[in-house]
Amino acid sequence: MQSATLANNKDNYTSAATSIADLRDLSVKGLVRMLDPQSQLFCYRLWKSAGGLEREGISHRYTMMTVLGLHRLAATGEHIPLDIQAILEALLRDTSWVTSAGDLGLLLWTCAVVAPDRLREVCRSLKVKGALNRYSDGRAAYTMEVAWLLAGIAHCVLGGHDDESEIMEEGLAAFHLLKLNSGPTGICGHLAKGRTIQGLLRGRIGSFADQVYPIYAFSMFALACKNEEAKQMALRTARTICQLQGPHGEWSWHYDSSTGRVVSRYPVYSVHQHAMAPLALFAVADVTGEDFKDSIYKGLSWISNNELGMDFVDHSNDVIWRSIYLGRPYAYIDSALRSLRIGNGYAPSGQLSVKYECRPYELGWLLYAFAGR
Repeated sequence: MQSATLANNKDNYTSAATSIADLRDLSVKGLVRMLDPQSQLFCYRLWKSAGGLEREGISHRYTMMTVLGLHRLAATGEHIPLDIQAILEALLRDTSWVTSAGDLGLLLWTCAVVAPDRLREVCRSLKVKGALNRYSDGRAAYTMEVAWLLAGIAHCVLGGHDDESEIMEEGLAAFHLLKLNSGPTGICGHLAKGRTIQGLLRGRIGSFADQVYPIYAFSMFALACKNEEAKQMALRTARTICQLQGPHGEWSWHYDSSTGRVVSRYPVYSVHQHAMAPLALFAVADVTGEDFKDSIYKGLSWISNNELGMDFVDHSNDVIWRSIYLGRPYAYIDSALRSLRIGNGYAPSGQLSVKYECRPYELGWLLYAFAGR
């Protein structure tokens, strides 16, 4: 029986590897059309209108995430039909858009990985020390943004830029905040519970993003600083979300940090399936040696084997459609029933809809997670 299971897993991984190669190619093609040629920054989203796909806005955050993915793919020897250096220069030409600890963390992460020669300049001009107190997302201890800062600082250290004590001090402060936001099973709330009114109302409930980015940040911090506690925290959260993974491989949207339970299943986002969960689970696996491939590839299979029986990969437009969502009032009913532990959180297909849009970070994180794997 065990031999048969191992053989089946090997076949599944081989099939998934073929699919990932296709998804990498699609992602690069899709990102070419998502780049705004005037600003040399990536758009906020592509969305499906009556007239076809339309590009909307620009996003510095999405640009950083996308550059990280493109750079990692380029490092494997793949041809990238985009000028990564020009995009990076567009980001660094004027950094007035850095208005949060999360922005700063992503920029540190990007420079540490893509342009380490620019790192000292960025650290000096944007002042890493005191960032958590200087920016509102740091003061309220928003989990995702604090995790980005911790990941950025960890990558600074991994890149050899650890000679200034202020970087490590801020990293330890970010680590401490994430610990406080983490519940007994490792599930993280959205922000600190007691610092703001919003924290009192929303502090214990965290999104899937509030789980995966801490897993990644804890893993990188453990690697950079030989921190055993961070490694164990990454492992605890990773094990918990895998235990809560749905039967189609779906990653749910909201979790209760106090009970360690799923609060609301929908929307289910394709980026969680093909990019963000793999990004986090590969990172913790690399640091701890624990194997999360079954959960990674089970999640990946949701892209074409989901509640609607729909393939979210659209090769004709080089996109992966964004999500399945539950319309109102069903979304409120779903959350209420789950909070009362009534019902399983699954909705009839007639109540579910598809969001026909794609954002560049979704394809960027896919490349970052799977490049070279």
